[in-house]
Amino acid sequence: MINRRLLLMVIAFASPAAFSQSRDGKRRLDVLLVERPDDQIRTTALLEGLTAFGWREGHNLHIDWRFTGGDPALYDRYAAELAALAPEVIVTGGTPAVAALRRQTTTIPIVFSTLADPVGQGFVESLARPGGHMTGFTDIYPPMTGKRLEMLKQVAPPVERVEVLYNPATAPLVGATMQTLEQIAPSLDVTVRAAPIRDDAEIDAGYNCARA
Repeated sequence: MINRRLLLMVIAFASPAAFSQSRDGKRRLDVLLVERPDDQIRTTALLEGLTAFGWREGHNLHIDWRFTGGDPALYDRYAAELAALAPEVIVTGGTPAVAALRRQTTTIPIVFSTLADPVGQGFVESLARPGGHMTGFTDIYPPMTGKRLEMLKQVAPPVERVEVLYNPATAPLVGATMQTLEQIAPSLDVTVRAAPIRDDAEIDAGYNCARA
């Protein structure tokens, strides 16, 4: 969920000179999301948060939206389109989107709402001081991977098998994640299995397999 802190980053990350008004009097923001256009959760959250800070799309703010729907072929295409529009800030999330945008620009400020291990992937210098033109939030921090499994056993001690669902097209760090989980699993009397998911049907199949 794009929250208040992220919105502060979006507004404050760019310098006053860079975050200047365009010719039509509106400030310009690009958004590249993995969701489908009809998935309004993040879109609504972003718009509501911006409105709370006095920014309204179509009034004092122009937003260019792109939605990949998880299609790997669209990341580079949309990243190129958005970078060519020369916005003041780009909001995005997820490794494929951030990587595609970095290939297109090293100057436009980029704020990511979710990104697995941004330091390990080389997107930022450190969590405390990101440096460069990127900042945002991480939803997967490697040292915490094992803690998730420990917490699962604490809240549901009978659990003996764990399936790790992921989309191969958008989860480049699943190998490192699985390695960490497999190392800690024996001490918790748990077996873990990677379950690649590419569509809704495979989600159902993975869920049913986990229950079997």
